[in-house]
Amino acid sequence: MSIVNIDVTLRDGGYRNGFAFPLAYARKHAKLSVEAGFDWVEIAYRKGSFAPIPDLGLTGRGDDDYITAMAQEIGPERVAMILHPKNITRDDLPAMYAAGARLVRIILPAKGYETGLEYVRQAKDLGFTVGVNFARISQWPARDVVEVATAATDAGAEFVYLADSNGSLSPVDTTDLTTLTRSVTGRAVGLHAHNNLGLALANAISAVAAGATWMDSSIQGMGKGPGNLIAEQWLAHLDRTDPEAAARLSLAPLLELADLLLANIPEGRPSLPLPDLVLGRYDLSVEHRKDLLGGHGKAIATARVLAGVQ
Repeated sequence: MSIVNIDVTLRDGGYRNGFAFPLAYARKHAKLSVEAGFDWVEIAYRKGSFAPIPDLGLTGRGDDDYITAMAQEIGPERVAMILHPKNITRDDLPAMYAAGARLVRIILPAKGYETGLEYVRQAKDLGFTVGVNFARISQWPARDVVEVATAATDAGAEFVYLADSNGSLSPVDTTDLTTLTRSVTGRAVGLHAHNNLGLALANAISAVAAGATWMDSSIQGMGKGPGNLIAEQWLAHLDRTDPEAAARLSLAPLLELADLLLANIPEGRPSLPLPDLVLGRYDLSVEHRKDLLGGHGKAIATARVLAGVQ
């Protein structure tokens, strides 16, 4: 089973540094990422993340000239973008394609996803490799997964990503969601794991065992909160266990990339903010972090109330 790997460091890692990666660093990062064997480098959001962020940096904006610079560095066939439908207009996808992006992921909510489907159709018509992301999948009822996944693939999505935005999934949860999504769509399924509970690698292994064929990871796990699936661990695991993957991977440039990140991006160092562990335990989103103030005991008590735990 061939795994398609996406490096999401420049995008998801932006939550740690205001998306303020210098262009020179981003180009070096992407070049080494491709040498390591990543199929795609997700270089940015297009016009911002879910919530507005002041002074949004390069990899949070995804401007056309930035896309072009990255496509010149690694080739358009490696340049991926992600977006929230509420942030764009119908002019954005043609501009992104012309600038050099060739894969786009469209984030769909469980309710009110119809506008996103229009962008799925538009992206498909333009020639993008196009998929959808289901954010905060740990909070989705199974009926919503079935409904939105079916609608998205009917609209032309080639793959469906299960995004564990809260870092709350267990390997059993991941297996069940992957199996359900594959069964109702017949399309490829991917996992975007967060590491709030230290389960990102276990969840990735479980997802692949259940038939997932797309996987996100980031260098040093750099991403929102405690971060994502750690690319160095994930690709080393594939190199050891998957002969087909091993033939396409190269660990030396991967480790060189980790050194480059740590030497140039202070926020790239692994971190486990304790409030994010609590958020993961109670399946709460990052927007609730501000509520978990006043000491650990109070934070846990507040989290239990927010989660409706008796």
